[in-house]
Order: sequence, then structure tokens, then C-alpha cells
Amino acid sequence: MEESIFYKRIKKLANELGKSFNQIEKELGYSRNALSNYKTQTIPSAIRLLELAEYFDVTPRYLLGMDSIYSKKQEKANFAEFLFKNLDKNQKLEICKFSQIWMLQELKEEQTQN
Repeated sequence: MEESIFYKRIKKLANELGKSFNQIEKELGYSRNALSNYKTQTIPSAIRLLELAEYFDVTPRYLLGMDSIYSKKQEKANFAEFLFKNLDKNQKLEICKFSQIWMLQELKEEQTQN
């Protein structure tokens, strides 16, 4: 039977941390083999999903295989790009104008402080 995406991802993350499932289970207070039980299509409870996402510092959506965003930091960076890509041309131009004005103000403030 094929391993579930959830299992593959927690296994990968555990390997990256250099930890065994048993170590992680002890740290999180889970019963022995709790993580191995996800090898097949078993889905974790919402609470366990959130605990594991927090433990590995990844998004719950990543653990479930719903997207390829790996970390919370990456998710935040991609969110700004996602928003910008979904603006129409006029909105993008307004953002660019606003950014230029903001950058000029920042430069002026730096110059007055020096």
C-alpha cells in the first residue's frame, strides 16, 4: 500500500531535523507509533494536524499535500506575490506609484537623520 502524502511529509521533515518518529512522539506526548499509523490514508485530527504543523514550523496545508508551500515564512512571502498577481493593471500601477512615493520619503528621512 502506498504511503499517504501526510506520512511522506512528516517523515521528510523528521529526517531534516535528524529525529526519529519515536523522539517526536515523546516530545509531543503522543503514544508510541502514533505517527507511523499515518502511513496509509489515515488523516490526523485537526488538533494533531495543528500540533505537527507548529512543531515542524510548516503550514497545515503543506502537511496535507494541499500546496507546496513549505514554511510559514515562505507562505507570507508568497502571499504578497499572490495578491499582486491577482490585481488588475490599474491596481498594479497604483501600487507601483505608492511604492515609489514611499521609497522617496524613506530616502528623505534617512538623509535628514544623517
